Amino acid sequence: MDIGFIGLGEMGSAMAVNALKAGHMVRVWNRSRDKTRALADQGASVVDTPEQAFSGDAAFSMLADDHALRSVLVDGGLLKQAPKGLVHVNMATISAALAIELAELHKQHGVAYVAAPVLGRPDVAAAGKLNILAAGADADIDRVQPVFDVLGQKTWRVGQEPQHANVLKLAANFMLASAIESFGEAAALVSGHGMPAQTLLDVITHSLFPGPVYAGYGKMIADARYEPAMFKARLGLKDVRLAIAAGDAVNVPLPLASVVRDNLVDALAHGDGEKDFAVLGRVAARRAGQQS
Repeated sequence: MDIGFIGLGEMGSAMAVNALKAGHMVRVWNRSRDKTRALADQGASVVDTPEQAFSGDAAFSMLADDHALRSVLVDGGLLKQAPKGLVHVNMATISAALAIELAELHKQHGVAYVAAPVLGRPDVAAAGKLNILAAGADADIDRVQPVFDVLGQKTWRVGQEPQHANVLKLAANFMLASAIESFGEAAALVSGHGMPAQTLLDVITHSLFPGPVYAGYGKMIADARYEPAMFKARLGLKDVRLAIAAGDAVNVPLPLASVVRDNLVDALAHGDGEKDFAVLGRVAARRAGQQS
């Protein structure tokens, strides 16, 4: 396929590389042009404007947040100038409110739209093992499925309304944050009674809660190792806030999310915003008087 890719952070770059390896023609654009060099070395065509990337069979975007997506797609007039017949695939984690707005704007401008946020960190993206949450018209998803097949291990088709994929991603990230928070508090509890957090990790991951969340984030907490960050705490805070806002919009209280939000704010206040999401474990230990 002939595709464009807009937004080349760690996640976007990893996905673009996999598309190139699979033989797709890829045009890339990023506000910081230095991030395009490695992709150019692997055969990507670096373009000067987002309009040049927003063409071909499909355009994929992986921009950082609501503001970045709106500034490029809406305020920058990209949707107005998009060629008819193009499929735009937005893979970023965005607010439910913007997701609903974008679905309508795409209809107004005659651009097919698929929301496809992903579950997985940059290492998972690099391995092509993401879980892709795709929502939109089946025919539009069918058109970009060959690219999804090289970006992820499974595409979950979660509905016809694009915003449903974004809400599901926020729900999943809220659950992830809650799991990290619970392990951090539990680790502080056993540490307070003289046991190493590693003992908790060994028992939990081989009994009640096997799987990547506790095995990965729990290990970081047990080791008190929060760098290098695979998913930064400030980005986790952004997603938890978006989940709370999505709940507010439909009168769904998320009291646990409010606790996690406050603890992430605590992490940022102590200068840990660039550390891994697992730094919630440090917050729990600090509140228990086990760390300064």
